[in-house]
Amino acid sequence: MKSWFIFAILLLSAAGSVSAQQLTPNAELRQSRDNLIQATNDHKETSQTLITLQEEELNQAAAKLVQLRELFAEGLIAWLELEESEKSLKELESKLAATRQQVVDADQLIAEVKASEEFARHQAVAAKKATNTLVRPVLMRYNGSTSWTVANLSAVQSFFISKFGRSLPLSTIGQSATHNRMGWDHRHAADVGLHPDSVEGRALIAYLQSQGIPYLAFRGAVPGVSTGPHIHIGAPSHRLA
Repeated sequence: MKSWFIFAILLLSAAGSVSAQQLTPNAELRQSRDNLIQATNDHKETSQTLITLQEEELNQAAAKLVQLRELFAEGLIAWLELEESEKSLKELESKLAATRQQVVDADQLIAEVKASEEFARHQAVAAKKATNTLVRPVLMRYNGSTSWTVANLSAVQSFFISKFGRSLPLSTIGQSATHNRMGWDHRHAADVGLHPDSVEGRALIAYLQSQGIPYLAFRGAVPGVSTGPHIHIGAPSHRLA
């Protein structure tokens, strides 16, 4: 098995040196794999042909040994001749086993090369998907152009009711125990329990921007700042004194 893998490494090295100046790295690697698989299959076919010949030779040697044992039992040949025949049979069995192992090793090597190629293909696809994936920030901030306070909340509520036929899902208006605990002055802001990427969340954000109303949009929790996804209407809160 060890010698067979050394053979495989040599094939890969040879294939790479021949094509290095003509192929790109990826094409060179594919060519090396193809060359290795082809050479391995050729070696496997040769080994299978050799197995047929070795099995025939082994059968003949086994039949001859049976005859020699009978002759020895009758005292017609010396023990040395019988011993040499038995030794020869064992050597043939060993050679046959080694050739059969070469076929097994060839199958294993081909399977490993193909598995490696498949793994590389999956890795390339995963890397491409990761590259093409849009990474969205957890926090979006819009400073706006108006000095908005909770006293102006009714206009936002009216927009939302006319757009979606239900009340604006407010989770906090002004200061709350949660904001006290986190140490933020939230007296001039309101929190809306909508995910910024939801249909309603996107519509609300578009409205706020059209009116110049400042906001913070959270896609997830931010330690010490936000407990989860929501839209903060108003200027960013300041730390409580």
